[in-house]
Amino acid sequence: MKKPIIGITLDSEESGHYSKFPWYAIRQNYLHSIEELGAIPFPLSHSLNSINDIASFIDGIIITGGNFDIKPSIYGKKNINSRNEKNIRTAFEIQLCKLGLEKNIPILGICGGEQLLNVYLGGTLIQDINSLNYKTLDHEQSNPRNETSHEVFIVSQTKLHSIIHQSSIMVNSAHHQAVDKLGKNLIINGKSKDGIIESVEHINHKWCLGIQWHPEFLITEADKLIITDFIKNTL
Repeated sequence: MKKPIIGITLDSEESGHYSKFPWYAIRQNYLHSIEELGAIPFPLSHSLNSINDIASFIDGIIITGGNFDIKPSIYGKKNINSRNEKNIRTAFEIQLCKLGLEKNIPILGICGGEQLLNVYLGGTLIQDINSLNYKTLDHEQSNPRNETSHEVFIVSQTKLHSIIHQSSIMVNSAHHQAVDKLGKNLIINGKSKDGIIESVEHINHKWCLGIQWHPEFLITEADKLIITDFIKNTL
């Protein structure tokens, strides 16, 4: 059986640290988890010129997280607490998301990828969770990312619940922003106890989930089930 090809977006950095010239970056486990669970990872450069060709051969899309925030003006807000915008990356991922939805390509948005999906569909973001006027969990955990740090409560009768068959799971957490107003055709399928939206899903698309945590670490059985079901639906 032919293995599905999963297009995975990259983060980007300007010169410094690794190279004196601009460079792309991705953690190994984004790629290795996909390969381990039966698909071929295919990293995607931020090329709008090639995006239609890319969408013609990939079987699934993973929009990753990274060291960046989405420019608030894109979702109609002033910049209050956003930082480190990467507009070329965001423009590419918005177009990729558009094509994925139009062509009914399965989409998994992880961390910043969930936020991108929500913004593309007309939603907004909390620009900094710590600036909220109520006590929250530590959504930027101090322990290693390959460990869990807090609980997420899964909404019954959602696609996510049908995949993992649990009412609550433990997750890792590495974000200072979160979904605020929901985008069109999205519903909430997971929240943390402080009310932060942790996961969403598209009600009309074949398979489209946004996950605020990082299932690519494969820490829990739920993480494995999410990525396995995503890959299964690309076939």
